[in-house]
Amino acid sequence: MNGLSLAYLGDAYYELEIRRYLIQFGYTKVDLLHKMKVKYASNQAQASIMNHLLEQNLLNEEEISYYKKGRNGAHFTRKNINMVDYQQATGFESLIGYLSLHDETRCKEVIQLGIEFIRSGEKDGERLAK
Repeated sequence: MNGLSLAYLGDAYYELEIRRYLIQFGYTKVDLLHKMKVKYASNQAQASIMNHLLEQNLLNEEEISYYKKGRNGAHFTRKNINMVDYQQATGFESLIGYLSLHDETRCKEVIQLGIEFIRSGEKDGERLAK
């Protein structure tokens, strides 16, 4: 399966896991759920997560190769999206797509690392409030 097909799958899988996380965290209002989902699933968030995973050496070589397949296959972007963020986010989605098919436990671990990274960047008074 090519990188963009994996990214297509990974995008859906990741968004579902983020939505589950937010519901389990206690959010019930749809407008707030959407706002919080964007915080975790935007191109910028996914690119930041991917940079963190790479900088902290939290991925093995095989995982990095699937990230690169998606990143290198991403050529389309809208005007309002940074191309580098778009490529990194597509690479992240490709990694999630691959892991969702081949190692779901590891996939959930990587997603949890991403959630923890995004949460660690929140300001004290800005924690996820219900």
